[in-house]
Amino acid sequence: MNRLPMHNALKHLGWLEGTWRTDFPGEGKYPTIKGFKYEEEIKFVSIGQPMFNYESQTWHPERKSPMHREVGFLRVIPESNRVKLILAHNFGVSSIEEGEVDGKKMVFESTGVQRMSEGTKDPPVVKLRREWKLEGDTLEQIVYMSTTTTPDLTEHLRAKYVRVNTEV
Repeated sequence: MNRLPMHNALKHLGWLEGTWRTDFPGEGKYPTIKGFKYEEEIKFVSIGQPMFNYESQTWHPERKSPMHREVGFLRVIPESNRVKLILAHNFGVSSIEEGEVDGKKMVFESTGVQRMSEGTKDPPVVKLRREWKLEGDTLEQIVYMSTTTTPDLTEHLRAKYVRVNTEV
């Protein structure tokens, strides 16, 4: 597919476009699990519409085996600072997250989390909060989660990324 020009509604998010990879392993934790490390690559691809295609792939830092994967769309509401994120996760959950852009920071809160009826782990995720911010040349992501057994939003993932490619 030929690369299309970035939609005008995305221009204020041009800093996000490209492929980003962890320089050092990210950290995962939660009250109900053992802490872990992971490496990750995320892509924001302009498709000529007021949205980015989005994908994320994580892998184990030593074994290099795949871990979590998610794909979706980051949609911008034209002429506003509002953004919407819809994701499908490989462990059987889909989420809709809505938020706002403030300069080089985006904060999302889930408005819906659904899971497949079979094959997903307990306890169910009921809410997510995601933050992306760019400081200098480093993109940071923090993901908070609540479940049926841990109802308060609690930090789950934290990673920092460097851009490895602006052409995806």
